[in-house]
Amino acid sequence: MLSVELHTHSSLSYDGRDPVDLLLEQAAAVDLDAIAITDHDEIDASLEAVERAPDYGLVGIPGMEVTSAAGHVLAFGIDKLIPAGLSFDETLDRIRDQGGVAVVPHPFQKSRHGVAPHVTRDQLASADAIEVYNSRLLTGLANRKAEKFAERRGLPMTAGSDAHISEMVGQAVTEVATDERDASAILDAIVDGETSYVGSRTPWRISFRQAAGGAKRRMKHGFADLL
Repeated sequence: MLSVELHTHSSLSYDGRDPVDLLLEQAAAVDLDAIAITDHDEIDASLEAVERAPDYGLVGIPGMEVTSAAGHVLAFGIDKLIPAGLSFDETLDRIRDQGGVAVVPHPFQKSRHGVAPHVTRDQLASADAIEVYNSRLLTGLANRKAEKFAERRGLPMTAGSDAHISEMVGQAVTEVATDERDASAILDAIVDGETSYVGSRTPWRISFRQAAGGAKRRMKHGFADLL
């Protein structure tokens, strides 16, 4: 069984704070086996993390969080950028064209670009897995909806901290039933549903710090785009 963090953001994300090395250091400090950096519509930091992860005793899983027209989709096992703005179905097709794995994060959280309000239930079920525990929760209702949906449809389940600052890495972990310390083996096991999860709510003080910092970074990013 490997402990895997599948949802993190580096400073390459418009709302992320920390560089790759800090995320890897934190992952090693909390005894994770593998980590994916999934920046918003960016992949370079994730590919960098794949190269550096062995120096920290970790497996690096390449990935990104794609902003489809319907909302966010996590793409794993890819090495080329998936463009933003495509339809949900086309986004999944582009991920699979690269031999990747498509996981839908926080699907029922509309305020965080969850796809559920914008796609049919059959479309949602066409993903390879559903993130059923995201540690950035308020009431936990959206997580419970995601888990019930995955259970009814027999879909593999994952969890993620959705860390935008390094302190959050490892807050929610997908436990993958494989002893192969290899990104492809981990992703294969996820698709096969060989997963369970452990997680806890992001502490309010860290949520506030993360949200406040993210808002400032988003404003700066938006201003830079105007220059």
